[in-house]
Amino acid sequence: MPRYQRRVREVNESVLAVYLSGANTRRIAGALRPLLKAAPLSKSAVSRVVGTLKSELATWEKRSLADLDVAFLYLDAIALRLWMDQRVTSVPALVALAVLADGQKQLVAMEMCGSEPHEAWKGFLDGLVERGLRAPVLCIVDGNAGLRRALSTVWSKTPVQRCAVHKPRNLKRKVPKHALVEVKADFHEITYAESEAEARKAHAAFVSKWKSRCAGVVKSLEEAGDELFTMYRFPRQHWKNIRTTNVIDRLKGEFRRRVKDAELAASEDAALVLLFGLIATGQIKLRKIDGYRKLATVISEQMRRAA
Repeated sequence: MPRYQRRVREVNESVLAVYLSGANTRRIAGALRPLLKAAPLSKSAVSRVVGTLKSELATWEKRSLADLDVAFLYLDAIALRLWMDQRVTSVPALVALAVLADGQKQLVAMEMCGSEPHEAWKGFLDGLVERGLRAPVLCIVDGNAGLRRALSTVWSKTPVQRCAVHKPRNLKRKVPKHALVEVKADFHEITYAESEAEARKAHAAFVSKWKSRCAGVVKSLEEAGDELFTMYRFPRQHWKNIRTTNVIDRLKGEFRRRVKDAELAASEDAALVLLFGLIATGQIKLRKIDGYRKLATVISEQMRRAA
């Protein structure tokens, strides 16, 4: 063993992997005690090993983004339920996840905030710009009004695609229960059409059919405007990936699955460490998108138009 080191690197990596899977420090120490007889692993030792992620997160949060060629940028907030101030509290975390020119997805930034107003999103996007991130070719967002206003200020020329999963959730609140399945099927015709022309035709049919039967659902649909059709201007191979912000929702699902027993959910800082650690250690793998070979062309065309 090297001087001042009691455990090989593989042991520390295993501790992190098990911790991020949802086991707390006491259980990890107890499970490894019989295997590490000559160098028992205490609860505090596990905490120190896990603490290395915090320093890595601090470095990651300050890194330059100037060298990233971003094709698509997913922006969404995920609600994290944390044990804070002697009670369970839902705290939103703003998340930016990029698709790079080689097709690989990369977590770009995360930030906890008290809510999702325009000021929070504006500050979040300004932070990305200050760290050198160039305007993406396309932003994929939910229907948050504060985010949309912030985008119009920071990257006013960047096209936006509204999430085809969040919008049906909004429609659901406006639809009588007996008509829900029918409305969902009609909306599906818009977001899974074969072309923009077919999507607009389906949109017109939706409005014509429901404007007298349920005016609220039509108003909710029209709120999204042309941003429901932006994806049709990109290669067909990309439609599946740019239709929704589901890739960020997956982070929320993985977080919830792991914090049932983990002590890591005790604070906002600990929650960010967990989210970062899940990706940094490979617990969540972000694979390349379909049709990634066309991304270089998409980016070059966007640069030409901007020039």
